[in-house]
Amino acid sequence: MDIARCLATIDLLCARDFPAEHGRTDVGTGGPGYLVAELQTSGDFWEDDGTERERTEEQYEADRDGLTERLTDRWGPPHHISLASALERSMDGEDIPEPWASLSAHVPDVHLWQSPDSARWIALGVSQWGAELPFQLLAVVTETDPP
Repeated sequence: MDIARCLATIDLLCARDFPAEHGRTDVGTGGPGYLVAELQTSGDFWEDDGTERERTEEQYEADRDGLTERLTDRWGPPHHISLASALERSMDGEDIPEPWASLSAHVPDVHLWQSPDSARWIALGVSQWGAELPFQLLAVVTETDPP
């Protein structure tokens, strides 16, 4: 992982305006009130017996933790937020705002800061949609309070 590149991408997200419509951006996805950057994406695990998946998951969590250390130097210690209850509430029909509704489907928890310079929230999380699918290290910037 290139920490300098990841930090530059997070800085870009913090400075950028949010898109008016949901869709792809040059670094991931976005919509009204949020931007999500795909900082790093692994290969898939269709032919894996589970050991490569486990190593990759550990590496992505370590990479997230390394970025967390750098962001802690800027903004102080993060909040550690589980998104499990947001997923459960959305499955029960509650309207969870974006980006939290989508994230809760594939990111179990995030490290979360509120920017002292704005009302924006910055989150880091490790995503995986399914056991055979790639891991992603995601950075999220949003003006929507966490659920």
